[in-house]
Amino acid sequence: MLRRRDGVGTVAVVAHRRKSLGGGLDELRRLLADEGVGKLLWYEVPKSKKAPKQARKALKEGAELVLVWGGDGMVQRCVDALAGSGVTMGIIPAGTANLFARNLGIPEDLPEAVRIAFHGESRRLDLGKVNGEHFAVMAGVGFDAEMIKDADRGLKDRLGRAAYVWTGLRHVRGELVPMKVKIDGVTWFEGEASCLLLGNVGTITGGIEAFDDACPDDGWLEIGVTTAKGPIQWARVLGRMSAGRSEESPFVRMTRARKVGVKLGAPMTYELDGGAKDTVTELRAKVVPGGIVVRVPAREAPGERLSA
Repeated sequence: MLRRRDGVGTVAVVAHRRKSLGGGLDELRRLLADEGVGKLLWYEVPKSKKAPKQARKALKEGAELVLVWGGDGMVQRCVDALAGSGVTMGIIPAGTANLFARNLGIPEDLPEAVRIAFHGESRRLDLGKVNGEHFAVMAGVGFDAEMIKDADRGLKDRLGRAAYVWTGLRHVRGELVPMKVKIDGVTWFEGEASCLLLGNVGTITGGIEAFDDACPDDGWLEIGVTTAKGPIQWARVLGRMSAGRSEESPFVRMTRARKVGVKLGAPMTYELDGGAKDTVTELRAKVVPGGIVVRVPAREAPGERLSA
């Protein structure tokens, strides 16, 4: 356990140096000094894909608390490195969307995020794992991933969250692809689809409430398949999602699973936590119960579940 004020243990910061929040990394250093950190490990990276190496280095150096400074891509990379270690992670949401932080109630306020990281509640949360890599928020293939792939091409830096709206409009005419989905070994969906999503929390890219009943510590992954094609059908789907009634759409099918296998009739891009990955024809996913320990705002009443 970390001690407070009178000699806090070893704390590591893994920071995306191009991301900003409040007074920046200089203010973060001052706030950490106020917490009485005994030993501070400091790692800055120019891009999120370099973060896992530094997170693993922090573990080897004996970090008891790892603070991740950046957006969901940065958090996802660090989550993958820290998964199963038992070491507590604190999130400083300095990115564009900060979906994991938002789902957990961690605000885009630097002093408050630091306060939560040191004095909040340690929660053991589930993770998803797709093709060998962990995610905390969601994974997707098809429309969602193509939208994110385009947004990654410098648009997020220029437009912020609006980048997802812009690129989404460009992909609503995307073609349907043959898709076979098995849940826990049983065929659940077989047909043409434009998008498949796996969710660990409720709010996903663009702030959409895709999975109304999702909870990040229930041992399940939410799964949804969309057969929408064209602007009119996608407008209906997104309208239902915005109203918190995703499952009522005639173009959406949803359920829960612990293991998911997906075979695609054509290569498609997939994404993890808002970061585009490779083009694949097959996905293997599963839930990792209690895979990461995260410092979150303290719950007001004992036994209250963390909603997401």
